[in-house]
Amino acid sequence: MRKYLFLLLLIYFPCANAQTSDSKISLSFENKNLLDVIIEIEEQTDYRFFFDEKWFDFEKLSGEYSQVSLDEILRDVFKDTNLNYFIKDQRIILTQGSIIYDRLSDDFLKIEDETLLAEEDTQTPNPIFYVNSSEKSNTVETILIGKENRQSKQNSYQIEGRVFSKQGEPISGLNILLPNQNTGTVTDIDGNYSINLPKGVNLIEMQALGVNNMKKRLVVYSDGVLNFEIEKNFEELGEVLIEANARDNVKSALTGVEKINVSEIKTIPLVLGERDILKVATTLPGITTAGEAASGYNVRGGKTDQNLILLDEGVIYNPTHFFGIFSGLNPFTTGNVSIYKGSIPAAYGGRLSSVFDLNTKKANKEKFTGEVSLGPVTGNVSLEIPIVEGKSSLIVGGRATYSDWILNLLDDESLKDSQASFYDFVGKYSHEFDNQDELNVSGYYSSDVFSVTSDSLFSYTNRMLAVSYSKVFNEKHRGELVATNSNYDFNLDFESDFDNNFDSGYTINESEVKLKMKYFHNKKHTLNYGINSKYYNVSPGEVRPGNSESLIEELSIPKERAIETAVYIEDSFEVNDKLLINAGLRYSFFTAFGPAEINTYQEGLPRNETTNIGIESFDSGEAIKTYSGPEVRVSGRYFLTPNFSTKLSYNNTYQYIHTLSNNTTAAPTDTYKLSDSFIKPQRANQYALGFFKNFDNNIYELSLEGYYKTADNLLDYKVGADLFLNDNIETEVLQGDGKAYGVELLLRKKKGALNGYLGYTYSRSFVKLDGDFQEERVNNGDFFPTNFDKPHDFSAVMNYKLTQRFSFSANLVYQTGRPITYPIGKYSFNNSEYVVYSDRNQFRIPDYYRLDLSFNVEGNHKIEKFAHSFWNISVYNVLGRNNPYSVFFVTDNGEVKALQSSIFAIPIPTITYNFRF
Repeated sequence: MRKYLFLLLLIYFPCANAQTSDSKISLSFENKNLLDVIIEIEEQTDYRFFFDEKWFDFEKLSGEYSQVSLDEILRDVFKDTNLNYFIKDQRIILTQGSIIYDRLSDDFLKIEDETLLAEEDTQTPNPIFYVNSSEKSNTVETILIGKENRQSKQNSYQIEGRVFSKQGEPISGLNILLPNQNTGTVTDIDGNYSINLPKGVNLIEMQALGVNNMKKRLVVYSDGVLNFEIEKNFEELGEVLIEANARDNVKSALTGVEKINVSEIKTIPLVLGERDILKVATTLPGITTAGEAASGYNVRGGKTDQNLILLDEGVIYNPTHFFGIFSGLNPFTTGNVSIYKGSIPAAYGGRLSSVFDLNTKKANKEKFTGEVSLGPVTGNVSLEIPIVEGKSSLIVGGRATYSDWILNLLDDESLKDSQASFYDFVGKYSHEFDNQDELNVSGYYSSDVFSVTSDSLFSYTNRMLAVSYSKVFNEKHRGELVATNSNYDFNLDFESDFDNNFDSGYTINESEVKLKMKYFHNKKHTLNYGINSKYYNVSPGEVRPGNSESLIEELSIPKERAIETAVYIEDSFEVNDKLLINAGLRYSFFTAFGPAEINTYQEGLPRNETTNIGIESFDSGEAIKTYSGPEVRVSGRYFLTPNFSTKLSYNNTYQYIHTLSNNTTAAPTDTYKLSDSFIKPQRANQYALGFFKNFDNNIYELSLEGYYKTADNLLDYKVGADLFLNDNIETEVLQGDGKAYGVELLLRKKKGALNGYLGYTYSRSFVKLDGDFQEERVNNGDFFPTNFDKPHDFSAVMNYKLTQRFSFSANLVYQTGRPITYPIGKYSFNNSEYVVYSDRNQFRIPDYYRLDLSFNVEGNHKIEKFAHSFWNISVYNVLGRNNPYSVFFVTDNGEVKALQSSIFAIPIPTITYNFRF
């Protein structure tokens, strides 16, 4: 190894004149490293280089030079490195980053201690001097970024990168501070950061809960990319059940955003001891279901089909198992969960009410780990497998049922002998080519099979595949290319003692490509922009004879095909220290195309069989109907005090896909319908205003948010509509207007022996079905409550930590009963009795309330042990409340009687054992 000596520099520099040789030389080399190129120059010339060999870790070089100056050759070979050079006589001195100057600045003698910055010279930039001599300097690592340039006039530069743990996990919410300048930044959910630093020496500090604090000294010469690896610590803190980033709650510009920390929901008592991400979401304000164990989610007065549920950017159409009792998403493999119910970022589209954005966590890249859960109904296992240490890893997880005894708990004699089973698998492979480029491949599959009667077997499956490649182009620009495919299908096999056996089912398949870009213009502007395109292929349904003796005729509804495309741009603009604006514009396009045969009807008359006058045919690829429109996304935050802000937002959205269902809640049998010539896309406008306050050192969070939403073209159905295998579905559906409004209150305590949150929502949701003809009107064309209108919704989720190992948890839920249509009288006609019903949804079923309790036992916290265990002993519905799931009416001896069905009418005790290794 050869090193240049600072003593030698001191001897020669005072009398040195910067100069280069004008003599011409020829040089040729191919696929050589930089050190070999330097040696070759020394062999062919009288020049000698002074350097440190540890600096040379660059890519191979190739070059051919004929009769050019040495200075020209050196400029070329060093252009993509952080090395500068200085030529004095026959000596060439290399330096990392800095330039060697042949004169001193006028104020050189005024330089003090270790950090010296000369004022800018408009002719020649003054040098950066750094003296590494004090005890403090020896304990803080110095990192050089870029290299000094004589022509540069910049005073500051943009530095960006990523912070991750030694296990390869991104560190989000990390504070990167410049203590001497009272400024800094915070890493995002993927551990990325961007900060503007002054030219020269900068001391930065990195701080966050759960990691060791770190200090670095950065000598900044130009824009650059710098990644940090930081160690986690395991200091025990008070239990936190669900924790949104404290700064995001007050500082971000978005309204109506909830974040769930999946690793911290294990103490929440839920039915049969299952950790359930989406059930926990329903305890938050503004998110509810139509009833206990109901599939689908109603967000701010929206229908269940108005929620976009994404797993690693791929759509999951039915995220539940077993009629909605269990979530279809594995909590052991899920990392981050973000729910957008107010301000929906411009990158998302296609649904009116919300976006559930879930990400599979990245596996440990250093060592093999896993987690196992054993409960009374299901078993769950996840494994994290390093593939290439520090570079790539694989996480896989699977769940399955091993008992059907849950059905014996249902308060319905007809279901006690039924059977049900399900399983799901998820996997994600991650590979970092370097600390900038990354490949992720994710897959998901779930299957449910159940029989609620002796003659029918129901089954449905979800399948999703997603591939993404992210790349950092430079210090300001990064992008991600994503390709996904999602498939959902449902099947019904019917067998009887008669000749009417049949098989039926439907399928929806979609493929999507997304290009997502991010540009850090400066510390005030961050731009997100991109394009996505989605192809739908829907098989609305088919029925086939179950065997050769069956009298059922084969029927298949023609397939539907469409393309949905959107472009978007969004700017997060910091106007000043108090005002932050997030403004986005999304423009979406939808085209339904053939082959297809579309019915035509007489104008001015209702659509039915008698007004059908013909069929219009469309060839393959021919456009049937096209819709498009702009979607504006604007939100702003204003600081009233450093810990108290107000936010205002407006969003409008389009939705081109609909569900067809006569059920109050979402069901596996619901089919999907694309917009066409008769069914227009749904549209919505939402306005929101909120106040957000953190106090007592961010231990408490308080938010109060109100919203008002209007909607057009909501899909509903005529009385007695026949939706199953109907080739003329346009004759059975109605489209109307909707409105919803509400106020949401959330108080969260994040730390301490007692922690948790209280949530309350007052909300209303209405729909109006008013057509030109009487058969198209419901309730005389007036607004009436939707099936999921529940004015009052209260949740309390609390945890009390007795010691570091023992804790109690409780859930308390109260909800107004949902609307229902009651019979209000009867009459006789032709010696037959008929029932007269009230206006649709005029009455309500009884209110719902439930108390759950659990006792949690952590294993001892010894580090050197094979596995860390956790016991959860819980009782669901402690009070044995017989909450009605539905109310229905039967005629018994000429008398109309009201009956109710319940799902869990007794306390349900559960013991679940978990261990991590």
